[in-house]
Amino acid sequence: MDERKLSRRTVLALFGGSAAAIAAARMGFGADEVEAAAGGPAGVASGAVSCLLTPELTEGPFYVPREKLRRNITEGRPGMPLTLRAKVVDASTCKPIKNAAVDIWHCDALGVYSGVQGNSGTFMRGIQRTNASGLALFKTVYPGWYQGRTVHIHVKVHLGGNVLHTGQLFFPDRITDAVYKRLPYGRRGARTTRNAADAIYRNGGSKSVVKLDKIASGYVAAITMGVHLS
Repeated sequence: MDERKLSRRTVLALFGGSAAAIAAARMGFGADEVEAAAGGPAGVASGAVSCLLTPELTEGPFYVPREKLRRNITEGRPGMPLTLRAKVVDASTCKPIKNAAVDIWHCDALGVYSGVQGNSGTFMRGIQRTNASGLALFKTVYPGWYQGRTVHIHVKVHLGGNVLHTGQLFFPDRITDAVYKRLPYGRRGARTTRNAADAIYRNGGSKSVVKLDKIASGYVAAITMGVHLS
């Protein structure tokens, strides 16, 4: 997609005022999601629409297979409430991918992963299937930090027994700084690594930064992941 910022009016003009584009724009989606909603193969062929292929990033050492199929993954752990809206689209056509399994895992507010390093539980781990719009929703908390890494969520996308994508989602430093002034995050002191100093972020993570919106109960994080089907 053109790296320039598109105004809502420009987006609608590109798609000729199609119903899908209008609906997406009214719902407050970004330009990339409007493209995915309204473009499809015809838009790609015309050159008006292109999708970004989300960069592959390391799985990391804390993946646990066969996680639970569930939306709320907190298991009661404290932290700033976070709703993750993860959308999966075909990077070649911009069409949403239905019934993909989006598998996420991350540390809790105090930097602890469940199920590894002697830790029990399955908190901050779960799988959701994408709907007809390619969207999977999770209820979690804003991730904490641990030594040597910036704030992130791990993600895998599975379809038909195949892994289509392995990556990590990142957060704007400015918002993380604000969240970390609150409890329980504030108990740990200043984090050691920001985005620019994180080796994995520097390898393409800037293309996997979630869009965050503040709501009364916490934050909503949105990301569109473009993947190849084969």
